[in-house]
This record gives sequence, structure tokens and C-alpha cells, in this order.
Amino acid sequence: MEKLMISGGRPLRGTVQISGAKNSAVALIPAAILGETEVVLDNLPLISDVATYAEILEGLGAKVRLSGNQVAIDPSELKSIPMPNGPVKKLRASYYLMGAMLGRFGEATIGMPGGCNFEPRPIDQHIKGFEALGATVTNDYGSIHIYAKELRGAKIYLDVASVGATINIMLAASRAKGITVIENAAKEPEIIDVATLLNAMGAKIKGAGTETIRIEGVPTMRGCRHSIIPDRIQAGTYMIAAAATRGNVLIDNVIPKHMEALTAKLQEMGVGIEEMDESIRVTGGSNYTNIDVKALVYPGLATDLQSPMISLLTQASGVSMLTDYVYSNRYKNVPELLRMGARIRVEGRSAIIEGSKLNAAKVTATDLRAGASLVIAALTVEEGVTEITGVEYIDRGYDNLVENLRNLGAEVWRETLVPAE
Repeated sequence: MEKLMISGGRPLRGTVQISGAKNSAVALIPAAILGETEVVLDNLPLISDVATYAEILEGLGAKVRLSGNQVAIDPSELKSIPMPNGPVKKLRASYYLMGAMLGRFGEATIGMPGGCNFEPRPIDQHIKGFEALGATVTNDYGSIHIYAKELRGAKIYLDVASVGATINIMLAASRAKGITVIENAAKEPEIIDVATLLNAMGAKIKGAGTETIRIEGVPTMRGCRHSIIPDRIQAGTYMIAAAATRGNVLIDNVIPKHMEALTAKLQEMGVGIEEMDESIRVTGGSNYTNIDVKALVYPGLATDLQSPMISLLTQASGVSMLTDYVYSNRYKNVPELLRMGARIRVEGRSAIIEGSKLNAAKVTATDLRAGASLVIAALTVEEGVTEITGVEYIDRGYDNLVENLRNLGAEVWRETLVPAE
């Protein structure tokens, strides 16, 4: 176990390369098993979730080769093996194996997924979709068992525009008989990324990125090569860090359109933004205006960026408000920020943030994005060293974090965490 040490007070300056999207990778890897031949994914993020997925697929009989920012997955000898326990418990996105295994074999047994536990996230919409396709779903001793003698296309209306449910239904429906229509589908760029891979594998999907997705099932699918889109959450985190430290950073390998909601809010605060074809330059200002922020489904500001935004808003004058309309209580970073001297109170779905000078402290990351929030907060502290434990959460979504921050001029390092006696 390690802890992250940060001596802040230095404006970030330079260029940072954004890796492939975590939220795409954890869906694209299980999607690869729907084919009969090898799938190669490029621009792969080097994060712990990817390593966990490789372990899971190898346990199912797939051949997985990780080489730098590329993974090759040969699912030709894949077997339908129940997975009630083991690595699936480490990974929230292991639920995508439900749709992929159901599409490939007509059955799946998956232990309830793990990962970040900042708020209960039910999978009822996933199950609703599987049942509409003709599957029987039971919960046996904490494992979800799904079985279908035959998957049939259906019209499915999602009560909530869930990214996970939209992708999971797409995975299963790609190999179902007939046509499936998903209404009130989520629109996030990662859904388009998954549909692009599936279509290259032989699926017939139209409308990804809109509220209505049409899938015509096919009997077989093949391998292909696909490059993962840039990680908009990672890009947003570095944009926020650049603003919080009043630095000057070029965020490279990014799709500016994916960042429009964040860009608008940063500009409203007084942050300088310059957009180019595949990069964004962020220039910090001397004074930031307090603002109100709403975390919404895409194309609104991503809920995954609300924790980092709270840290930035501590650097604005006056009182700001952030309201999360996606998750009702995603504020586990707030008690840790209070340890650093932040003035924040939570009222229902909203956090009210008063501008304040933060201090070094010993804090703990309780989930992935809360960890990112603490890193940003620590980078603004002018004196002392902030110690962040729970680094394993941060490693789930940010590859090369220490190296990237050091290249931008930050004083950041890791130390081994000595257990308390």
C-alpha cells in the first residue's frame, strides 16, 4: 500500500497527454468477447481496472496480451464459467460481463460488482433490459444469474438514462434475434465508442449518442482493431488542476466538444481557455468569480468532475454552489477537504462552497474522483506536505499521475504506507 505526498503551491505549466477513456475501456474489453476472433484495442489507459479485466478474461479462457497502450483479446476459446467471486468483486464495471456473456453464451453468473462505493448504484435498468430480451434473472446469494434459451429483440424504455444499462443492453442485443430499440438511452461519448467497436465487429447499431438506439441482432461477430477515444474525465481533471493552481497547461489528445460543459463553467469563473483541433490550453487567472454548477447527464457537466470542481471552487471568491442531479450524495470528499480548512456544507444534493485558503493535512481518498479532488486541493496548498491515502482508488482511473504532475512542475511523490501497529 502506498500514500501520495504533495507539496503544493506551484502553478502547473507544460503539456500533458491524455490517455484512452477509462469509462470506454471497461466496456470495450468485455465487448471484445462477443466476437469469435481477436480484437485489438489501441490507446488503452494503463490503469488497475484494465489489469483486473485482463485477469478476469484469462480466467474465462481468453488469451489476453497487454503491450504498452494496447491489448489484444482472443476470445475463441472463451468458456461460460460462473464468476460469483474473485476479481469481479474489485471492479464496478464487471457488470458489463453480464451483457457480453449473455450475448455470447445465453447465460451469465456474475458476483455483484465492487469498485468505488460512494453511493448505491442499482442495476435494475440492466435487469429490465435483459428480461425484455427474454432472459430470466435471479439473485442467488449475492450473485446475479442470467439465462436465456433464446434472446429476442424488444423495445426497451429506460426509466433512467443509464450509461451502464444502455451499454449492457447493446452488448446482449447485438447477438439477439430481431431488432431491439432502446428508448431514453444515455448519450455519453463512451456509448458511441462502444457502438463503433461493435459495428466494426459486425453488429448493426444505429443512433448511438441519441436518445433512441436501434440494434439489429446478428448471429456471429468477428474481431477487429479499434482505438479508444480520449478520456474526457481525465482531461477535465487536468483542466481543473491547471485552473486551481493558476497555471498554464496544454491538454493534448482531447476532443474539445466533449469538454464543452466544463469549458463554459471555467470561462464563467475567469479561467482562460483556448481550443484547438485536438487540444485545449488552460490559463489560470488571479481572481475567480463564484459560480453555480450543475452536474448532469451528457452533454451536461459530468458527475465524475463534480468532486474535482469542488476543490477548484474553494479557490473562487465568495460563495459557490454545486448540485449533482445524477447522484444524490456524492460528497465523500467534503469531510476530507474540511480537514484541509475548506469551508463547505452539504445540503441534500448540493454543496455550498465558500472561497478559502487550504492547508496541508493527512487525508484519505474514499473513491476515484474524491481522490482526484484531494490531489487538486493539495496542489493549491502553499506550505507543508499533504498526505493522501487510499491511492488504490486513484490508480483505477489516472495512469502516470505522478509522472504527469511532475512533468508539469508539481512536487509529488509516493511513499510506502506503514501499517499502524
